[in-house]
Amino acid sequence: MFDFQPDPAQPKADFYREVTQAAVALTEGEPDGVANMANIAALLWQAMPDLNWAGFYRMVDGGLLLGPFVGRPACIRIPLGQGVCGTAAQSGESQCVADVHAFPGHIACDAASRSELVVPVKRGGEVIAVLDFDSPSPARFDEGDQAGIEALAEAIAARI
Repeated sequence: MFDFQPDPAQPKADFYREVTQAAVALTEGEPDGVANMANIAALLWQAMPDLNWAGFYRMVDGGLLLGPFVGRPACIRIPLGQGVCGTAAQSGESQCVADVHAFPGHIACDAASRSELVVPVKRGGEVIAVLDFDSPSPARFDEGDQAGIEALAEAIAARI
């Protein structure tokens, strides 16, 4: 059994370093990307406070396809360039949105979501997935969260 409880009150750099180490340990030796995404989504859901959705969208046939996640049912397909996830996937740049209602073209899969962080996962310079986090709190995510999840995305890219 995997039991991991980082302290969310510690400095964010330390918190995300621990989360990344746990994700790497959890996926060590497992070649199945979907299984690894499922465990990483569950780990992040457990470790990160104040979320209502955490998970992956995978690049499939030139668009985003829902991957393993924890939260309410979600949009299954997202075209590149649409919504926060599609924007992150198309640009290859993380999107940290304090107020999703102010984001042009936001796709509301869950009306309770108020803020969102989406980080591309890249392999060989190409976006292969995005990590998506929603929160019911405005401005839940900041630069520390973004930097931490970007480091995690780099660490797990070969495992998904």
